[in-house]
Amino acid sequence: MKFIVVLWIALLGFSRGSAQEIAFDFEKVPKESGFKMEGYWVWCGSMIKVNSTYHLFASRWKKNGDFPEGYRQNSEIVRATSKSVLGPFKFEEVVIGERDSFYWDSNMAHNPTIQKIGSEYVLFYIGSDFTTYTENSKSLLRRVGYATSKSIRGPWKRADQPLIQEESNNPAILQDGKKIKLIYRDANLKVFLAEADQYKGPYRIVNDNVWPEGRLEDFYLFKAKNQYHLVCEDNVGSVCGHERWGVHLASDDGITNWKRYDPVVVYDHDIAFTANSILHCVRRERPQLVVENGYVTGLVTSIYDGNDTWSQPVKLKKPFRLR
Repeated sequence: MKFIVVLWIALLGFSRGSAQEIAFDFEKVPKESGFKMEGYWVWCGSMIKVNSTYHLFASRWKKNGDFPEGYRQNSEIVRATSKSVLGPFKFEEVVIGERDSFYWDSNMAHNPTIQKIGSEYVLFYIGSDFTTYTENSKSLLRRVGYATSKSIRGPWKRADQPLIQEESNNPAILQDGKKIKLIYRDANLKVFLAEADQYKGPYRIVNDNVWPEGRLEDFYLFKAKNQYHLVCEDNVGSVCGHERWGVHLASDDGITNWKRYDPVVVYDHDIAFTANSILHCVRRERPQLVVENGYVTGLVTSIYDGNDTWSQPVKLKKPFRLR
């Protein structure tokens, strides 16, 4: 009977023997938790704990129109802090804003993901300038790049050139021994995996179509339980059957043969509050894990409820160890 079950899982394309190892089961959260800013759309939260303080890096742009319009021209990256993973968060500073027009990220900055690499804090993000457009399109070219600092409070030194010259979005980084893995997607939501000897590059593509079955975006890459793992948004439902739910893929070598993890769903579009109510989100995107002392303890997603947007952390009932 056990053989039949294992064969059934394999035929469906699931990573075997993982159901009891990593399960994303979340605690309820207070209604007023998370990070909002009056007068701004807030999106793309990425968190890191330094000493006893949680630092949340997020995108924001002024509410001059309907969501999400305006981010391509006006998004900037800010930092907020809290003594609690759930908040409340205090706005601290604009980390990446506009700069001289000849730089690749002079126009806007978006999709932050914060990493500690060696003795440096490295903030990966996408940017665009005022003049460079995608081929056969009027859309501004968005590309992955980074900024560094010795302190989480800055000052931040921005790279003069992007890491990827082509259209690239939603960067996720994994320090994998002596290699750095970078995953991103293009304008058509085709997913690429690249490697480099250092985070500054140069990167070479080692998988030019991570998930041929459909379109994915909004990635977080990590290693646990002797496997490589990818949490992302199932844009058209090709992984779990539900559009824009968060899903979990796994690979033994971190490059090829990505499969659905069991359980495959990381999150749906509902947020459970401690007041025993549920928010049915209009959009819930940009999953980023919260890591503390080598354990995954929570998840940050971006929430749109039809009126406002914010970065919403939720805590895992059962944290799990990385590596």
